[in-house]
Amino acid sequence: MLLEHGVPERGARIYLAACREGPRTAAELARASAVNRVEAYRHIRQLEAAGLLRSAGQRPLRFQALTPEELISRWIRGATERLRRLESDRDKALSDIQEGFLEVETADPKKFTVIEGSDPISRALVRRIGTTEKEIHAAVPGVALASLVEGGVDRALKEARSRGVRVQLVTEVTLANRTEAKHLGAIAELRHSPRPVTHQAWTLDRRGALVHLSESASRSGRAHARVALWSNSPSFRAVTFDHLRHLWNRGVPATTRLVELETPDAVTIPIGPKGDSEPFDRLREIATLGMRATGITDLGLKAPEMIQMIGHQIGRQVAEEVEGETPEEVARSLVEYYRERAMGRLEITRARPLTLRISGCFACVKQSPEIGRMMCPAVIESALETRLGAHVEVSRPDPSHHATRGCMFTVTTN
Repeated sequence: MLLEHGVPERGARIYLAACREGPRTAAELARASAVNRVEAYRHIRQLEAAGLLRSAGQRPLRFQALTPEELISRWIRGATERLRRLESDRDKALSDIQEGFLEVETADPKKFTVIEGSDPISRALVRRIGTTEKEIHAAVPGVALASLVEGGVDRALKEARSRGVRVQLVTEVTLANRTEAKHLGAIAELRHSPRPVTHQAWTLDRRGALVHLSESASRSGRAHARVALWSNSPSFRAVTFDHLRHLWNRGVPATTRLVELETPDAVTIPIGPKGDSEPFDRLREIATLGMRATGITDLGLKAPEMIQMIGHQIGRQVAEEVEGETPEEVARSLVEYYRERAMGRLEITRARPLTLRISGCFACVKQSPEIGRMMCPAVIESALETRLGAHVEVSRPDPSHHATRGCMFTVTTN
């Protein structure tokens, strides 16, 4: 019953564990429901937002379940409201169904139908999926995956799959929608698009294509369609199919993407200059989970180690922008790279051993001059190693000569 009402399987296990065990901490609920702790925290937040759990007490918070009696009463009230709406919209629903019959049976190859509103669009899509006999191809923005579940499209796809219909779906699989991606991956052949999917589009057999023309985001951040276009024009369907095939061919299997997301060493946390808090929230979440798992209450981070780590990651990304097959060639390319981006003046002062000098360094700020002297060798070392595929050592500069000579680096390759 929980699954039928949109609660993911692991979330349902957590809710039932809370009903059985009484108020428990998140860690205790994770153990009681045999759910991975990281996933459990996310499902608990979702259950709390949906009103199935509520937190109480001081830290650590304890979560108490909405009683099954209250939950079923809520479902009954919701079903009663849906029945009331169905009765009031009966004539319009019948009209929409009749219009759908006409669209399927029409001989006019140029017919276009504009559909407005997320619910009518979902109903129209479900109706057309129900008449599909061979294949369905679709592209859906990552933020809109939840709307497929909310609108019952996933159930229609599952029923079509049971009839032998091939279903191919390409989307963006992210940490935020991986639960929905796993759910849809069990129904369809799912691929992750490395580039954003901007509009939802569907082709169903050779009957036609449905394309979302306008979408809006709700408060939850999910995308909902406002206007869509359905057409059984062969040319419109062909153009849409070519677009979907292009996205599909560039995609990677969703299972591969999910492994990347759930393997910490493979996860990239993008940190930009605009102050986006999400990457730092992710870092805090990782640190917090590690502390909880070990019982540590305070975590001390050493600045030199962090500077080195950041410098090496920057160097690996800089390596993608420079050229060269030898240390000297890469160094000359780095000179141009620094000059073009006004990062400071980088120059080659000696070829044997390869010696570099940086003056006006972008990172040697007055508040923390040591950052540049530690970060720059890490950046250069990592950029050279990535380009050359060999071990490289870059010496640290002598701070006593910084004012007169700048930062001097000696490069040694093995």
